[in-house]
Amino acid sequence: MNMSKAIERLKEKGYKMTDKRKDMLSFFLKAQGYRTARELNDYMEERYKGISFDTVYRNLHTFAEINILETTELQGEKHFQIACSDEHHHHFICKLCGRTKELDICPMDNICGLLAGYQIEGHKFEVYGICPDCQAA
Repeated sequence: MNMSKAIERLKEKGYKMTDKRKDMLSFFLKAQGYRTARELNDYMEERYKGISFDTVYRNLHTFAEINILETTELQGEKHFQIACSDEHHHHFICKLCGRTKELDICPMDNICGLLAGYQIEGHKFEVYGICPDCQAA
């Protein structure tokens, strides 16, 4: 996802594009991998003194609801990253730096046969570990 597509999606869903939202999106577009709400809040505090954490968090959830951001949970905390694509996909996620690598396979291809008679409504598959850069450091 790029800035133009994110702005277009916000407008399609009835949201205004504000300078704050644009800066929040810029943060994620520059980041490589998942980041926390606290990291975004620190970034926004440098630009908008006194910005409330509630404002930051509310926008994060809005972005996630309309699929501008993807979410995961690492070490008990919600993390966010810019959506890779609108296509179905899965990730390897580095537990140290939060970088992701998109996986070209879906385990559901093998699992569906084991769930005959069940109604599957969704799934999420993530692999966690340490990326080559973090291993080398």
